[in-house]
Amino acid sequence: MTRKMWIVALAVVIAGGLITGIYIKTTMLYDGKSSASVSVKRQAGEKRYSYLGKEYVLPGKIEKIVVTGALEALEDLLILGVKPVGVMTIGGAFPALFAEITKDAKPIGERMQPSFEAMLKIRPDVILSSDKFPASTADQLQKIAPTIPISHFPIDGKANLLFLGELTGKQEQAEEVLRKYEQDAAAAKASLPEGVRDKKVVAVRIRGGNIGVYPANVFFNEILYGELGLSVPEEIKAVKAQEVISLEKFSEMDPDYIFLQYAVLESPAQPNVLKDLQQNPIWRSMKAVKNNNVFINVVDPLVQGVAIGGKIQFLNAAIDKLSQ
Repeated sequence: MTRKMWIVALAVVIAGGLITGIYIKTTMLYDGKSSASVSVKRQAGEKRYSYLGKEYVLPGKIEKIVVTGALEALEDLLILGVKPVGVMTIGGAFPALFAEITKDAKPIGERMQPSFEAMLKIRPDVILSSDKFPASTADQLQKIAPTIPISHFPIDGKANLLFLGELTGKQEQAEEVLRKYEQDAAAAKASLPEGVRDKKVVAVRIRGGNIGVYPANVFFNEILYGELGLSVPEEIKAVKAQEVISLEKFSEMDPDYIFLQYAVLESPAQPNVLKDLQQNPIWRSMKAVKNNNVFINVVDPLVQGVAIGGKIQFLNAAIDKLSQ
């Protein structure tokens, strides 16, 4: 059997039984028990990593990294200057946000539809996947290469960066990024105008043509309510997972400030959804809209609010907008 035929045959075996659209979009609740510690134990020809309470045995030398499903991992690799050899596409292309590290990468399927055959051809040393994938997908990825699900919870952003710093030999750079974030967070909280502290501030995202809200420690809420210490609106306290909220219900919340993230590629069937929203009388009746306190895409709309680099960007943008 030729090598090409072997790859195709193995891909068929691995892909067997899988269903298209295996990426889970439901946001899980953070249980408050994650650890930011990362340890490495070296043995002959391999390294043992401890990440978020689990042990992973990886090759002693990591040269070929593949990323599937985890935009958080791509954000970290971007700030570390690490180029993966295989990367998921979104809408059939690599997002411009990651152009610096993906220009030489091979496409390995869509974010929600990984191509196992494409990964097999690359023969990666490690696969960085998303913890949103179901167990069945994780099992199939493990058959190709050691696979590590990267957390999508903002509280694990530090652990993610420290782990990827260790994995790629960029420990000092990762630690420097963390120091900058901590310094920026402290400075931002101290400079926040007193009159804003008790205002109703929310961050939402438009996906699939719908307005989505998040729990108080998910998305950019972890920065607004955690790092900046803003009051958590009662409506946000009641959110247990990513939720779609109607415009009518959102208008009842009537925030003083709105941070809105929107990418056309996340609502491909409704490319005019943002324009339509802005022209809707209900939207225009809201306090934040009337006072010009709606801030659209203060950071790239694909920034997830988990990776430290993206957090620094949003933190500085938020304090700038809230201080106007």
